[in-house]
Amino acid sequence: MTTAEAQAQLNDVNLAAVGALAEAIQADPAKAGTTWAAHVSWKGGFASESRVRSFPPVPSDEPAGLGGGDQAPNPVEQLLGALGNCLAVGYAANASVAGIAIDELTIDLKGDLDLKVFLGLAEGHAGFDSITATVRLKSAAAPEQLAALHQRVQASSPVGHTLSSAVPVTITAA
Repeated sequence: MTTAEAQAQLNDVNLAAVGALAEAIQADPAKAGTTWAAHVSWKGGFASESRVRSFPPVPSDEPAGLGGGDQAPNPVEQLLGALGNCLAVGYAANASVAGIAIDELTIDLKGDLDLKVFLGLAEGHAGFDSITATVRLKSAAAPEQLAALHQRVQASSPVGHTLSSAVPVTITAA
């Protein structure tokens, strides 16, 4: 790999593509507005699958203890995975733009959920009461750089912001 290639690619992130997108949005802010979509099909019992763009379907199921077939992660586990994946993208993107090489990155997530509302045994909040993410980042960068990176990632995570904010959700039956 040449020096120019190394500068254009850090942490396996295509910096030229990221830079071109940022420049395009700066030139035309309307390009920042995007819409994402998924299509979910029920497969019987508690099993379903989601399709996104042209990728293979992603299965979902509940653990046997919740009446499912335990053939795939359940939706709340997938939500934790979505947050972890979004944070990983944020670390890779922000570290690369800042010139920080990442040697290793892992993120462990946990969420506390009371099943009483889901099971119809109580009324109230059916979602997570709290979610914690523990980030382990190995890098030769200075501690101050890593602290700034951590702050940038927290401040810019779309999934993190969605989960921590009251986002309107409209569910209609057609």
